[in-house]
Amino acid sequence: MNTSSTPSRRLGFIGLGIMGAPMAAHLVAAGHQLFVHTRSHYPDAIVDSPAVRCASAAEVARQADIVFLMLPDTPDVQVVLFGPGGVAEGLGRDKVVVDMSSISPIATKEFAQRIGELGSDYLDAPVSGGEVGARNAALTIMVGGEPRVFERVRPLFELMGRNITLVGGNGDGQTAKVANQIIVALNIEAVAEALLFAARAGADPAKVRQALMGGFASSRILELHGERMIRRSFDPGFRIELHQKDLNLALSSARALGVALPNTATAQELFNACAAHDGKSWDHSAMVRALEKLANFEIGQTPPPSR
Repeated sequence: MNTSSTPSRRLGFIGLGIMGAPMAAHLVAAGHQLFVHTRSHYPDAIVDSPAVRCASAAEVARQADIVFLMLPDTPDVQVVLFGPGGVAEGLGRDKVVVDMSSISPIATKEFAQRIGELGSDYLDAPVSGGEVGARNAALTIMVGGEPRVFERVRPLFELMGRNITLVGGNGDGQTAKVANQIIVALNIEAVAEALLFAARAGADPAKVRQALMGGFASSRILELHGERMIRRSFDPGFRIELHQKDLNLALSSARALGVALPNTATAQELFNACAAHDGKSWDHSAMVRALEKLANFEIGQTPPPSR
């Protein structure tokens, strides 16, 4: 049954990983005809759905009026769009490409121009909220592109997310996502420093976190990642290697703009230290482990007697 506020549409979705699969499933559940392609295996939720599996990205673009991408990084998007058998080969006039990956704002502007030259429109629409947000259709979606194109796609965004904002022109959605990742990384670093300091000083870090949750220092990072740090629970949620990628985008873009991001660079160094010790797949809250190594002390240990 179509639960969308618009008639059924012919949609494409390329990239069916831990984020893309549930996002695509929401579109199918709303009654839209979906054409899909992925370079990895097709998840059961898609195999068991009416979605049509296509042999190439070009075939998805031929069949669909609006094509969504959810891919790991800038080079992946470039290949899927413009490589052999890519989306560009299947585009025609009045189609829309919606890239929901988190990639370079600078490259995004180039991609949008090239897609425009083919007669199609382009939106960059990266998301925040992780796997849980994707499964619950509760993503934050930051969009760059023309208002008329945004309004055309907005009902579909509303099937995948709740906080949906047209930030500006092409590239501005990606810029907002990079800014988001800067803020998240620096907040993780601040929470890690605070809880490590408290634990080394002899206070109960769980009680310190509880106290801080009632004050001005309260945040979702303190609530969720602070608990992970205290419980030593770093199973993959949002992997460090993904946040490294996003901070690389921040730092490279900042260099191009002549902007200094010293604290972002420090956060990236801490992520790098974790990754160097087989921590690429840890949740990004595991940044605390790099600080613990520098302190030769872990949250949860009993501090040595004061001298």
